[in-house]
Amino acid sequence: MRGTRHGPAVRRRKLGEELRGLRLAAGLTSREAALLVGWHQSKVSRIETGTSGVSGADVARLLDAYGVHEPRLRALLEALAGAAADGGGTGWWHAYRGVIPPPYQDFISLEAHACTARTLETSVVPGLLQTADYARAVTRAALPGVPAATVESLVRVRSARQEVLHADPPLRLDAVLDEAVLRRQVGGPGVMREQLRQLLEWAQLPHVRVQVLPFSAGEYVGLSGSFVIFSFPNISDLDVVALDHLTSSLYLERMEDLEAYCAAFRTMQAHALSPEESSELIAGIGDGA
Repeated sequence: MRGTRHGPAVRRRKLGEELRGLRLAAGLTSREAALLVGWHQSKVSRIETGTSGVSGADVARLLDAYGVHEPRLRALLEALAGAAADGGGTGWWHAYRGVIPPPYQDFISLEAHACTARTLETSVVPGLLQTADYARAVTRAALPGVPAATVESLVRVRSARQEVLHADPPLRLDAVLDEAVLRRQVGGPGVMREQLRQLLEWAQLPHVRVQVLPFSAGEYVGLSGSFVIFSFPNISDLDVVALDHLTSSLYLERMEDLEAYCAAFRTMQAHALSPEESSELIAGIGDGA
């Protein structure tokens, strides 16, 4: 299974593919496109193959040349090139660039611009659904010896990520959690009770679906580890699988990988408890925590 260790490489390749498709839809050769924007043909080729980075401003020039004016599509493509959707600023995570490495920044950027996220978690509550105290306990355990100030910055990053669930429109989140996630005592009984209570509140939102894979389900394909599948508005070809870690991510970009993970997620959803049954189990475990 092939992947890249840095999200930007995935985004360059996928962005290049989309720009090539838009160029062809406009009836232009790469040479004609280069002439329209005043570049050498090789620059257009490098951008389309993902071998060269491209700024949001350059993407905007190409989109102008190709007659692409749909605002959301332009905002997404410019964001994938590294510019924010507002046309040149940076995302909120830019303020934490000294704390979180580029791969994690890229993961957050993808999350911020996705329309849907499907996630399997086998050990901890998904980052988007964590309370601050729970996130603090997870961070301390994962990064022993890290200064307290750094831990608090990472906790603030986790909390800030949750804004995508309050956006307009909000991110659609489908989460499948192994029962072990609910029963593992992270941060102590008090922290865990509050986390499970908050998880129930998140699960009541119409755009959040939480399902639990009970121990009784036995072995399942996701036992090999957690993952997130991001989907984007307008452009299904930009969908990507991310294996999310605390401060970095591994990305899978091949279509066969995407199809395999999507199929695996559907299977796990089918074997998991319904959202209603899952909420009952979460509440029961929370009462006994």
